[in-house]
This record gives sequence, structure tokens and C-alpha cells, in this order.
Amino acid sequence: MAEKKTGSKKEDIRSRPPVAVVLGHVDHGKSSLIEKIKEIKITEKESGGITQHIGAYQVEHASEGSKEAKKITFLDTPGHEAFSAMRSRGSKVADIAILVVAADEGVKPQTKEAIVFVKKAGIPMIVAFNKIDKPSADLDRVRRELDQQGVLVEQWGGKIPVVETSAKTGQGLHDLLEMILLVAEMENLVADFSAPAEGVIIESYLDSKSGPMATVLVRNGVLKTGDIISSASVTGKVKMLEDFQKNPIEQAFPSTPCLVVGFDGVPAVGEKIKVFETEESAREYVQIELKKTKDIEVVTAQEGQKVLNLIVKADVQGSLEAIEGVLKGFPQEKVALRILKAEAGEVSQEDIKLASSSKAKIIGFRVKTNPVAKILAESQNVPVIVFDVIYDLFQAVRNLMEKYLEPEVERTDLGRMKILEVFKTEKNRQIIGGKVIEGEIKPSTKLEVIRSAGGEEKAVGKGRMISLQKDKKAADKAIKGQECGLLFEGDVKIEEGDILQSYVEERKKAEL
Repeated sequence: MAEKKTGSKKEDIRSRPPVAVVLGHVDHGKSSLIEKIKEIKITEKESGGITQHIGAYQVEHASEGSKEAKKITFLDTPGHEAFSAMRSRGSKVADIAILVVAADEGVKPQTKEAIVFVKKAGIPMIVAFNKIDKPSADLDRVRRELDQQGVLVEQWGGKIPVVETSAKTGQGLHDLLEMILLVAEMENLVADFSAPAEGVIIESYLDSKSGPMATVLVRNGVLKTGDIISSASVTGKVKMLEDFQKNPIEQAFPSTPCLVVGFDGVPAVGEKIKVFETEESAREYVQIELKKTKDIEVVTAQEGQKVLNLIVKADVQGSLEAIEGVLKGFPQEKVALRILKAEAGEVSQEDIKLASSSKAKIIGFRVKTNPVAKILAESQNVPVIVFDVIYDLFQAVRNLMEKYLEPEVERTDLGRMKILEVFKTEKNRQIIGGKVIEGEIKPSTKLEVIRSAGGEEKAVGKGRMISLQKDKKAADKAIKGQECGLLFEGDVKIEEGDILQSYVEERKKAEL
């Protein structure tokens, strides 16, 4: 197996643009921040409109007093789940993480998850306090909540820089770009421009016209048209390269995202790609890597366990793998989650037929349903639920699973009453008198009958209180120390000396 090799010289080791990932809680402005940067740095004239989602884009920014503009690569994926999928294959993708926190809301669950991801990835962090234009912004509160998560910002004596931004007004975006370049300079990001190209798959899908498509983020060397390439699962020859604006290019330099046409199959997100001397050596590499691949884990339900069958469709392979990774991590002790099909691309007739025959739910992320499939779905009453926010998709699947669960009954004990006398017994009803020895008892509550036998208390039956009287008058409750009479209805005959335990039950939605 011969990888393509070249000799490296000192002058070939040069600085490369930083690769930044934007993370944070849903609705804290991640997407708005990214779109505002695009609006400022990538004009319609330059891009012709970015119509294709390839998972990354580049901007250029010139620092004050500098004539030379420097590039920054931004990764644009559904969130930290996608990066976890990449990291699971041993791929380092981002150099810097931008943690977006809404100044008016502070640290939320996904903020905490993103912080954990950044720490595991071992990359420097920049915090962007977004929505600072809002009157309810409270920066000290956000700093305090970040400190509780182990993120100590510079203003409070820490090492993590903070930039105050507003995606709405554009405030602070130039400062954010400046900070990214400053952190990149301190990290001394370099690459060998003469080495055989190496990169990471950050998006992939099957195009109906062009075949397998993959976005490669070049990490080292220069990727060129004509190069023989291989990932851990597929090989190919670079027939065409495009930049993020769909412009054809002849070569892609380190930290550059490029769309590659020429793979013989769809590679998995997070797989590394390498350049080889011959097609034979590239295929040999795939065979070696495939032997390392573990068998796919099949979810089997226990006897009597409820099962939710799911068909998952997503816009691109990166989104799909992120979704699958999180869904497989859902608790499945109570309800088994079985993914019958997971695929990038629009919802098709085959998906509807499979859902109908297997009673599966179809969940989509940023996909469309083709017209024929839409008609079939309506006729066969197969719902197709599509989401634009990955967090909403996860919550919807969790809700679907929880619908299979029986509501949980929560019991609250109110008081105990000792029976002093049984006045009247008639079928399943009794009029009894006693004294409250603990807490309080109320009408319309449930009653448990407890009887002592051999020195041990034992529940012998249940019933309910129809009405309550004190001093021969109707009462709404009786408290500890008070005597009262009540009308009992139940499945057991009460005896003198029995204890009545008064309680209420509340049905609550069961959780996974």
C-alpha cells in the first residue's frame, strides 16, 4: 500500500487559516450570528447566493492597520452532536470553538453540553455574549453561570476571551473575527503545503445527477483534481473540485472546505481521506480499514417491551449521523427505539411504503417529500414530520417514545385515623367513628385499611371517603387529635382498632 509521498522543506511549513465551530443552546442566535457574518463578509455579488449546503464556508478579514486580509473557515453543521460523530472516528476538525450564549437568558442545557464537548475536544474557546442589544441582557449573571460550569472568562481573572455581539445589529462581529485571528496566531496553526493531501469528510450525500458528493476539509497538503483518494470506506479519483460558493477550483489548500466529485460511494462523515500513488493502493487501504469496522448494533426489544419504529431522513450525511448518534443514546429500558432506515435525501415512496407496513414514524431534518410520496402518505395516512432545528427533532422523538408509557401514579399520604366504633354496615358501605392520630383527613380522598396482626401492620383493603362529619355536622376536614365520623365505601369490612390511611393519587406523564 503506497501513500503518495513528497519531501518536505522548511519553507513548505506555513501558517493556515483557523477552523472555527459555532456552538450553543437552541435560539441563542448561533445561526443568526453565522448569517450576519456571511452578510457582512460574503456579498451576493461575490457568491451569487450560497445555494448549496456543503457544511463550511470561508470569510476574509483584515485587522485594523493591516493591508492583508486573512481567511477564517467556519463549520456549519447541526451542532455539537455532529462534531461528536466526527471525533468518534478520531478526526480533529475544528481549531477554535465559539460558544454563543444569549445575554438575556444565560447558560441553558445545550450550553452545558457544548462546554463539555469543547473540553473533550481540547480546543480553545471564545465566548460570544449574543443579544446584548436586549434591555434584559445581564452580563454579570451570564459570567457567574459560566463560572459555575468551569468557564472562567478574562474579565473575572480567567483565560477565556469574551466578545459582546448582536446578530441583529451586527455589533461586535468585527471584534469576534479579530479575536478568532488572535487566538489562531497564539495557537500557531501550520500545515505542510508540500505533503500529500489529507482531510476530513464533513458532509456527504448522493446526488441524483452527479453521484456521490462529499465536502472535504483539507487539513494538510494540497488536494488537486486528478488525485487518487480514499477514505476508510470508499475510494475515488478527484474529477472536480468546487469551493463553498460553487466555483470550480483546481486545488484546495489546508483549512479549505471543498466539494469533491469522484468518490465511488458515499463516505461517512468524520472519515479521514488520504491521497495515494495508485488506485490499487487506495483500494488496499479500504480493505484494511473495513476489517477494523465493527458490526452494526441491532436493537432487540425485550418480551413485552413497547417498540417505536423510526425512519430517519436528513438533508446530508453529517446531519444524519449526528441525529442517529443522539437517538441511539436515548434511554431504552422502557421503550425500545428501532431505526429501520436512516438515509440522506428526500422522503420517497419507498419510505412511505416501509412506514405503512411496519407502523413506523417518519422523521425528517431539513428535507422535502417528493410529490408522489406526499400523495401516497396522505392516502395511507402516514405522517411525515420534518424539522429545521435538530433540538426540536430530538424532543419530538422523546415525546413519541413517552406516549407508549403508562402514566405514573404518584401517591401522597395525608393522615391516619384510628377506628373507635363501627355504627352501621350495609353492603359495601359503612358508617364509622374514630380519632385522627396523624396529619389530616378529608372527604373524597382514598383510604387504605390497615389492620394489626401479630404485632405487624398489614394493608387488608382499600376504599374511599364519601362524607365526613364532626359534632354531627358536615366538615371539610379533621385534623390530628379530633374525633369524627365518616361514610366509607370499599372492598373490605372495617373493624374496631383498624387504621385508615388517607391519601391522594396524581397521574403524571411518564418519562424515559
